[in-house]
Amino acid sequence: MSDPTARALRLLTLLQTHRFWSGAELAERLGVTDRTLRRDIDRLRELGYRVAARPGGAGGYQLEGGSNVPPLLLDDDEAVAIAVGLRTAAIQGVGHGEQTSLSALAKIEQVLPRHLRRRVAAIQAHTVPSVRAETTVAADVLAQLALTCRDHERLRFRYVNRDGVESSRLVEPHSLVPHGRRWYFVAWDVDRADWRTFRIDRMSALLGTGVRFTPRELPAADAAEFVRVAHAAVRQRHEAVVHLRATMDQVRAHFGAWASEATEGPDGTVEWPIGGSSAAELLMGLLWIPPELDWTLTCSEEVAAALVRFRERLAHVL
Repeated sequence: MSDPTARALRLLTLLQTHRFWSGAELAERLGVTDRTLRRDIDRLRELGYRVAARPGGAGGYQLEGGSNVPPLLLDDDEAVAIAVGLRTAAIQGVGHGEQTSLSALAKIEQVLPRHLRRRVAAIQAHTVPSVRAETTVAADVLAQLALTCRDHERLRFRYVNRDGVESSRLVEPHSLVPHGRRWYFVAWDVDRADWRTFRIDRMSALLGTGVRFTPRELPAADAAEFVRVAHAAVRQRHEAVVHLRATMDQVRAHFGAWASEATEGPDGTVEWPIGGSSAAELLMGLLWIPPELDWTLTCSEEVAAALVRFRERLAHVL
């Protein structure tokens, strides 16, 4: 790579992807000598990037944080993720920093190519806020689904249900919803003539059909409520209520989003409903309760029997 500017950008990209690079590795990646590599490192330092050097046989280079913010190199997915996050922060007033978020967003979107701005707008417009999702879903998958929602375009895909059975689906997309630890896709299932929610991490082979449809009215206040109800209908085959002798602030501080349905009970207690597809799964929630909190449980006889068996097993093991 002979062009110094192109080489400097390539060097910066490499430094941003690893905590530490040996000099030999960088020189080989760039196709330059050690002397040329040192000149390129100095050029980055002149531009404001703090590149630390470690001498010796095990020496190399590492990009460190600086006193100012030099330009960043972002790939498409990273740029889209930042823009969507800034839009959400501006709309919701996260940390009372609406103006800061809007200012940063304006700078990001000003330099985004048109096709990336289209992805950002689609994801933002068709993603319904709910409990934060933790399961990783590729940004391009979310973008493709959001675009079909926006364009009212029928979509085909392969889907594996909770029993491991794979099927082909033809749907009319509605919304994307993060709920619990998952991302869900709300759509009208054409073949089944009913509304469905799909876990996005179980979807594959997405194929837009190019066929447009007239949007239907969702049988819920919004898509987030629809997912919550559908999720509860599948999971909560067993239910119980934990009565915690604590304040609501204590419960929220410890359980976070998992205590979103907790309510204040009588006598200074907090009532936390829990559930699961089995009694054993329900009891897993009890392991989250810290030892300093006193609690009692209201549950079915089946759950109570499972709790007794679990306690006996623990006593035997310990």
